Amino acid sequence: MSLYQDQGVVLRTIRLGESDRIVTLVTRGHGKVRAVAKGVRKTKSRFGGRLEPMGHVALLLYEGRELDVVTQAETLEPFRQLRADLDLVARASSLLEAVDQVAQERQAQPRLYEMLVGALRALERTRSPLVVPAFFLKLLVLEGSRPVLDLCANCGSEGALVAFDLEEGGALCRSCRRGMPLGPEALALMRRILGGEMGATFAEPPGAAGREVEAIASYAMEHHLERRLRSIGILDRG
Repeated sequence: MSLYQDQGVVLRTIRLGESDRIVTLVTRGHGKVRAVAKGVRKTKSRFGGRLEPMGHVALLLYEGRELDVVTQAETLEPFRQLRADLDLVARASSLLEAVDQVAQERQAQPRLYEMLVGALRALERTRSPLVVPAFFLKLLVLEGSRPVLDLCANCGSEGALVAFDLEEGGALCRSCRRGMPLGPEALALMRRILGGEMGATFAEPPGAAGREVEAIASYAMEHHLERRLRSIGILDRG
């Protein structure tokens, strides 16, 4: 086994035996990593609460055949405010769940790692409900599924766009409309997000257009993943 260092965000954990835990992380240099954290559930564990979901950590690991082994973990960012608010926990969990679905094991995806860390920072700093839908839209772009928003994704018309359907490729005109209704303010907001106006967008009250974009981005992400996101259901119930 070889020893390596990396940085990562804990996506999820499951119990293993009496005191161990299997930790799934997205890392900067090794993609998605599944590793055993030995003794982490003991009261006197040297890892403490560092290897919990949302944990942003610097790691030292031994590479194994199927599971790596965590030998050292140091907190880089505690994200205390995220952990202290149930609504923020639910929103952060949707980010982690989406990344867990798209990340490839042992394939470096530094941009995905950086996007997740940036989204968690933005969520803690701004508390904006637009952080999650903005992340989903940006993730679609990273996955090669950028939605068409400047003309009808089906017929190419440059007229009014009134609906959104990712199966068709994005926004649709009145003649081609199917999927979800899309208002002009929501369309403008989605264009701004994909145009890089993140800071200004998060600083604004979301309003009706923000709620519409939230619903559309969640639908688009689930369509892309071909599965429901459990954390989205928690947000809906909230």
